[in-house]
Amino acid sequence: MKIQVSNNVPKKIAKNIKIILSILEEVGVPLKGLTDLRLQRMAEACLAIGQIKDKLTDAKSVKDGVFLRTREILKFENDHFGENISPGSYDDIRRKDLKLLVLANIAINSSSVEAKATNDSSRGYCLSDEFATLLKDYGTEQWQVSIENYKATIKSLEERLKSKREIERVPITLPSGEEIHLSYGEHNQLQKAIIETFLPIFGKGCHVLYVGDTSDKFLYKDQQALNELGFFELSHDELPDILAYNSKKNLLLLIEAFHCTGQWDSTRLYKIKDKLKDCRAYQVFVTAFETLNQFKAHSNTIAWETEVWIADTPEHMIHFNGWKFMEIHR
Repeated sequence: MKIQVSNNVPKKIAKNIKIILSILEEVGVPLKGLTDLRLQRMAEACLAIGQIKDKLTDAKSVKDGVFLRTREILKFENDHFGENISPGSYDDIRRKDLKLLVLANIAINSSSVEAKATNDSSRGYCLSDEFATLLKDYGTEQWQVSIENYKATIKSLEERLKSKREIERVPITLPSGEEIHLSYGEHNQLQKAIIETFLPIFGKGCHVLYVGDTSDKFLYKDQQALNELGFFELSHDELPDILAYNSKKNLLLLIEAFHCTGQWDSTRLYKIKDKLKDCRAYQVFVTAFETLNQFKAHSNTIAWETEVWIADTPEHMIHFNGWKFMEIHR
């Protein structure tokens, strides 16, 4: 698959990253919709837990008993892949870079096997024996047989996730009492928190006018109300995840559930304000994060004159504003 690998990555590693991604795609790991950076980080995590510094044939697996903790994966990537990832990003390794690999049984947690890791018996990761063998056969005469055998013994992650999404759809109760269902995923769990926790605290009296879903961009919308406000065409790319309106205060909340990207930065804010020039409501821009650490990692990109809400500290907000809130201290 086509991907633009960061310039800091050595050419040999960049080549391996592209090979890894092509193999992941071949065995049914769903990669569509992920950014180039997210794809690169996933492939690098795969190479790291396989202890691959140069050749794919060097891949280590469960039978070798070498498991890396998330902090060690991060260090491996910095040491061998030309990366400069912050030490505080170790949790992203587990939650983002390894997530699909673990679900696909490509990355194996040491706690799930009898042969415990020598460095950490509960949180280390390594390649499965089957996937390591697949990597070693890449580019050889055995490759076609090897890939067919591998695919014959697994149900693709894409198929399993599709079934899981149908079972584990996320129910959300709107302020009106109406219930809608989002597809399964961390991003949509955050949207649920926004509607069911943020709005009752900070958006009392608001009516939800729009909710987008990863599988259905127009899952819920009140087109008539949006037209009356003079809101722009909903097909526009700058559309946030959630729109909520308080008619008594004439406040329109444009809320973005952050997931990898999507925060209200200066460029995006400028573009959408231009699109909203005919909107008669006063607009409030909110970026919602799951955790304080996630916010800290992206705080320098948040635009002034916007708001931040963090799901794990739900009763507080961070105001990227100036004089507006100073008088409350009197």
